[in-house]
Amino acid sequence: MKVEHKVVSFIENATYDDLNATDIDIVKKQILTYVGCVIAGSSNMGCEEVVDIAKDLGGKEEATILVHGGKVPAQQAAFANGVMGRALDVCDHIKPGMHVGSGMIPAIYAVAEMKGGISGKEFINAIAVGDEVALRLNLLEKDYHGFDPTGIAGVFGAAAGAAKIWGMSHKEILHTLALAFNRAAGSFQCNIDGALAVRVIEGWIGQAGVECARLASKAITGPVDFLDGVYGYFNLFTNGRTSGEEIFAGLGEEPLRTYTLGFKKYPSCGMTQGSTELILNMMAKHGFCADDVERIVLTMPTYGYNLVGNFKLGDNPKVNAQFGTPYCIANALVRKGVKLEHFEPEFIMNDEVLEFTKKIESVCDPSLDPIRPHYASDIKVVCKDGGVYEGSIDISPGTEEAPLEDEDFKRRFYDCIDFAKKSFLEERADEIYRKCLDVADMGNVDELFHFMTN
Repeated sequence: MKVEHKVVSFIENATYDDLNATDIDIVKKQILTYVGCVIAGSSNMGCEEVVDIAKDLGGKEEATILVHGGKVPAQQAAFANGVMGRALDVCDHIKPGMHVGSGMIPAIYAVAEMKGGISGKEFINAIAVGDEVALRLNLLEKDYHGFDPTGIAGVFGAAAGAAKIWGMSHKEILHTLALAFNRAAGSFQCNIDGALAVRVIEGWIGQAGVECARLASKAITGPVDFLDGVYGYFNLFTNGRTSGEEIFAGLGEEPLRTYTLGFKKYPSCGMTQGSTELILNMMAKHGFCADDVERIVLTMPTYGYNLVGNFKLGDNPKVNAQFGTPYCIANALVRKGVKLEHFEPEFIMNDEVLEFTKKIESVCDPSLDPIRPHYASDIKVVCKDGGVYEGSIDISPGTEEAPLEDEDFKRRFYDCIDFAKKSFLEERADEIYRKCLDVADMGNVDELFHFMTN
């Protein structure tokens, strides 16, 4: 069987009963994380504008714009809900930078609402299927060459999940994925430049997942050799370094790879998590504070340095801060902690924090590339009294190697509720939290998403 058909058969035949307890627990945490992110991001920069565009375009009322309310065509709902889900950058992620749930879950839910009567177990299963496809297609740093992994590999997860929840035939699923292959796009230049396109790419992933399924349902075809064809995914993006046959070996027989997903402890890029954790740990261990520090040297491998090693204010300070490790370090030092609100413009523009970022020298050390993990960073703190403190971190909080505790997920969810400052959500917060954890018991997943919408 050709690998493309192997993948399609997996999507077609996967059931909730195939999932183990770990799979189910992680998908529930994905849902909880996504719901919190959408709530907190619903009024963030660019999000209300995207919602307004979706409503102004109008069309058939198929799926709900979350939090804000109102129904629009399914692909438009998935787009708006995807943008909101990525706005605060506290969504799930996996190295070297793919964000799976924030684009995939809105695609799956848009189709679920359009189809109607989708149970919580069916919803969980579709997410697990989409996760598996996206996680297996995720590439190495050297393969992406600056392409955004979310836009390149993540689109397949959204398409696979949408096709699964739609209940498509083998042929329809094949062409949904084949069409999605042609939507693989996105550049990390958005992150470096601090463009709102970072969150828009997430919306496009959700939109593409729905649109590709919709097109395939009407017999619109894509290239069926989209994985191992001469111009297929692996030849284009890995120059033949690997193949679909290799990447999808054991699919449907091995445990799913949901356990590899990471969840963020801090509201910034995954590449900044380790440095943020490190400086907080160093403060606690050595007892220095911002006023004691003369300068800091931050050393990172090439990939991390290029993506988040520098900080400068541009048109969108929030994105600049989310993808600027010097800001993350300065913020943690000056404020002695990290909150969602610290990545809002009025907090970013704080004179004390901005002045402190000038004390941080970022260094790129290519010699670390082959010997240190993806999230590695070293920090040297030179204090005014002559004291010098050095620390290193290789494993970021919230990754497979250092998973968050259940209490971390709960704390972050309620932080999102508080950040949103919407009274109707504050009143429903406890019930929304419970529904996210009990989603498998729902006869209709609308019970959760309609409850969180005005």
